Amino acid sequence: MGRGKLRIYLGAAPGVGKTYAMLSEAHRRTERGTDCVVAFVEHHARPRTEVMLHGLEQLPRCEIEYRDTVFTDMDLDAALQRRPSVALVDELAHTNVPGSRNAKRWQDVEELLAAGIDVISTVNIQHLESLGDVVESITGVRQRETVPDEVVRRADQIELVDMSPQALRRRMAHGNIYKPDKVDAALSNYFRPGNLTALRELALLWVADRVDEYLQEYRTEHRVSTIWGSRERIVVGLTGGPEGRTLIRRAVRLAEKGAGGEVLAVYIARSDGLTSASPKELAVQRTLVEDLGGSFHHVIGDDVPSSLLDFARGVNATQIVLGVSRRRSWQTVFGPGVSATVARESGPDLDVHIVTHGEAGQGRGLPIPRGARLGRWRLLWGWLVGIAGPALLTLFLNGVAPDVGLANDVLLFLSLTVAAALLGGLVPALASAGVGSLLLNYYFTPPIHQLTIADPRNLVALVIFIGVAISVASVVDLAARRTHQAARLRAESETLSFLAGSVLRGETTVEALLERVRETFSMDSVALLEREKDVDPWTCAGSVGREPVARPEHADVDMPIGDHMALALSGRVLPAEDRRVLGAFAAQAVVVLDRQRLVDEAEVARKLAEGNKIRTSLLAAVSHDLRTPLAAIKAAVTSLRSDDVEWSEEDQAELLEGIEAGTDRLDNLVGNLLDMSRLETATVTPVIRESDLDEVVPMALVGVPDASVELDIPETLPMVAVDRGLLERAVANIVENAVRYSPDDAQVLVSASAIADRVEVRVVDRGPGVPDDAKERIFAAFQRYGDAPGGNGVGLGLAVARGFAEAMGGTLTAEDTPGGGMTMVLSLRLATGHTPSRPELSATTTS
Repeated sequence: MGRGKLRIYLGAAPGVGKTYAMLSEAHRRTERGTDCVVAFVEHHARPRTEVMLHGLEQLPRCEIEYRDTVFTDMDLDAALQRRPSVALVDELAHTNVPGSRNAKRWQDVEELLAAGIDVISTVNIQHLESLGDVVESITGVRQRETVPDEVVRRADQIELVDMSPQALRRRMAHGNIYKPDKVDAALSNYFRPGNLTALRELALLWVADRVDEYLQEYRTEHRVSTIWGSRERIVVGLTGGPEGRTLIRRAVRLAEKGAGGEVLAVYIARSDGLTSASPKELAVQRTLVEDLGGSFHHVIGDDVPSSLLDFARGVNATQIVLGVSRRRSWQTVFGPGVSATVARESGPDLDVHIVTHGEAGQGRGLPIPRGARLGRWRLLWGWLVGIAGPALLTLFLNGVAPDVGLANDVLLFLSLTVAAALLGGLVPALASAGVGSLLLNYYFTPPIHQLTIADPRNLVALVIFIGVAISVASVVDLAARRTHQAARLRAESETLSFLAGSVLRGETTVEALLERVRETFSMDSVALLEREKDVDPWTCAGSVGREPVARPEHADVDMPIGDHMALALSGRVLPAEDRRVLGAFAAQAVVVLDRQRLVDEAEVARKLAEGNKIRTSLLAAVSHDLRTPLAAIKAAVTSLRSDDVEWSEEDQAELLEGIEAGTDRLDNLVGNLLDMSRLETATVTPVIRESDLDEVVPMALVGVPDASVELDIPETLPMVAVDRGLLERAVANIVENAVRYSPDDAQVLVSASAIADRVEVRVVDRGPGVPDDAKERIFAAFQRYGDAPGGNGVGLGLAVARGFAEAMGGTLTAEDTPGGGMTMVLSLRLATGHTPSRPELSATTTS
C-alpha cells in the first residue's frame, strides 16, 4: 500500500476562496468517478461555499467531551474505516479538541496519507509557522493555530488561491464572507488594503520559493546542466579590485528591471595564489552587495573562468556581470583574460555583460601565467619538447648544418632540455637529457654511428651536459613546487581571513557557516554532529544540503572536533592538503554554535532580569498607592472610634462609605498586583469552557456606576471559549480604565459582535484618546499615560487585561474612536462547534 498524495490550496488571506476551490475540485473528481468524501469542511456560514457541499458525501463528526462540554471535530477513525480514494480536510492548521488522538489536524492528515488515502486540504499563508512573527507585525494579530512549514512543503501539489485586495474587499462588502453588520469592523481592521497586499506578497513569495525548490530538485534528479531562465539570477564576478563596486551596482540595476531578480556576488580564490585581491576591498564589496539585497560567495577554484561558469550554472544563473580587464594591452600575449574566456565559453544559455570601469587598462602588476601548478597541456608540451625536440634537432643538424661543432651541438641540445624543464618540470627534462646524450653520442661524437666515445674530452662534455640539464630541471621543478605551495597557502589565508571576519562580525549562524563549507569545498551536504559521551548516539547540531549523514563514519570526509563533536561532509573525498582549512572551519563552527547557545542563555537571563526589574518597580509603585487607601480607611475608623466627637448618622454613613471605597480600591489594587504576579510567573492556567457573553460581561460592570456604561450584548451571539473568571476580570479592568478617562457627560459603550471565527467585545470611550505611537505602551506594566490623574492606580489594569486575554487565546488591542476617544477591542475565540447564526439557504443558490 503506497502513501497517499497531498494537495493543498494555499490562501493569501481569509475569504479568497480556498474551501470553495477545494469543493469545486471534489465535484470535478466525483464527476470523473473518483470516490471523494468530505471528512471535515467548515463553510463559516458563507452561502456559496455551503451550497458547494450539496452532492458530496459527508462523514459525520465525532463528539468529544472536554470539561463537561461536548465539542465536535473530524472523526479520523470513521475516515480511515471508510477509506475513500480522496478525503477533503479543511483548515490544516486547526488545533483539535483536547482528548483527540492527535493534537493538530495536520497530524490527522498524516495518518490518512499513511493509510494510502489522497487528501485535499486548505491553509492560509498566515498560519505557516515560520511567518507567525511577520504576520503579527503586519496585522497586529498573533496566529495561535499554525502548521509547520515542512508539512506544507512536503505536499505533492500546492495551488495558490489569490485575489487582489480590492476584489476581496468588494466580496466582503457584498456580504459573501461575513454578515453585513460585521463588514465595517472587518474592513477597518484585519482586511485593510495594506494588510491584504502584504499577505498577498508573502503568499506569492513563499510559493515562488517552493517552485524554485521543485525546479532545483528536478534539475538535480534529471542531471540538467543547462540553464533554465525561469528567474533572473545575476552572478557578479569579483576580483577584489576597486571596480567591484561598479559591477555590483550595475548588476543590482539589471536585477531591478525584472521582478524577483537575485544578485549573487562571487569571488574565486585561485589556488595558484596569483591574484591581486585586497581583503579590505572584498569586505567593503561584501557589505555593499548584502546591503543591496544580494548575497556574497567565496569559492576556491584552480581555473577562474571554469569555476565561475560552474558556479553560475550550479545556481541556475541567467546572466554574468564582469568588468573589462585591468591588464594592459601588451599583457594579452599571456592569455585572453577571464572576461574574454568566460564570454567565449558561456554558451547560449548565459548572457555575459562586460562592464567598463575606471580601472580598465590601468595594469595589474606583472604578467600572470595561467597557473603555477603544471597543468596537463604544459606537461604535454614538456614531453614533446623533451622527446621530439632532440630528434628534430638531430635531423636539422645532420641535414642543414653538419659542421657547427660538438660544443655548439651540446649547447643546442641543452637549450631543448632547459625548455622541457620550463614547460614540463623535472621528469620531461630528465628524459630530454637522456635522449639528447644518446643522440649526441651516436650522431655527433666520434666514432660516428656508435655508442662509444673515443676522445675523453667529448666524454667530459657529455657528462657536463647531463649534469647541467639535471640541475636546471631540478631548479625549475623546485621553483614550481614552491610557487604552488605559496599560492596554496595564500588561497587558504584568504579563505580563513574571510571566515574569521564574518564570524567575528557576528554575521554567521551555524547553518550559514556550514553552507559556506559546502560551497567552498563543493560538497553535497555538511552536518555538525555532537554527543554527550562516547556511548551516546550522535545528534545533529546543524546541517545543510541534501540528505546529510547522521553518523561521522557514513560521511566521505570526517573532521573530528574534540572528543564529542565532528564535522561530516558528503559528496567527494578531499585531498589531505584541504583538511587544514577544513579544520579551521570546524573550529569556527564550534565557536558559532557556542555563541548561539550563549545568546539563548543570555535571553533567559534577560527575562530573569526583567522579572527582577518588575519586582523592583512593583515595590516602588505600590509604596504610595497602597498607603493612600490604607490611610483613608485608618482615618475613618479612628474617627468613628473617637469618644471626643459624637457623629451624626449622616457623618457615620459618609465615613463608612469612605471606608468601603478605600477597601474596594485596595482590593482592586491587590487583585491586579496578584494577577500581574501570576502572569509574570506563567502560573495562570485558564479553565476554558463555553460561555455566553451576555452572562459574563454584566457581572464585570458591578464596580462602575450604572449611568456611566451603556451595554449592547446581543443574546444571539455564539458562545465563546473562555475562562469566565479571567474574562470578567479583563473586561472589568478595561471598562474601569475607559470610565476613568471618559468625560462625566459621556457614557462608555460596551458592545459585542461575531466576526468569522471570533467574537469581538468593543469598549468605546470619548476621552482624550492616545497617539498611535503610545497605543502599545499603555499595555505595559506600571505604565500610565501622561494625562492620567496622579495617584490613580499603578498602571496594571490594561496589562493584566491583555495578559488574561492572551492566556485564553484572545487578543486585546487599542484603536481610535471615530470622533475622538479610544476603543479597546477584545477578540475571543468561538467555542468549537458554534458558528454565528446564518439564514437558511435555498437549494438553488449558485456561486
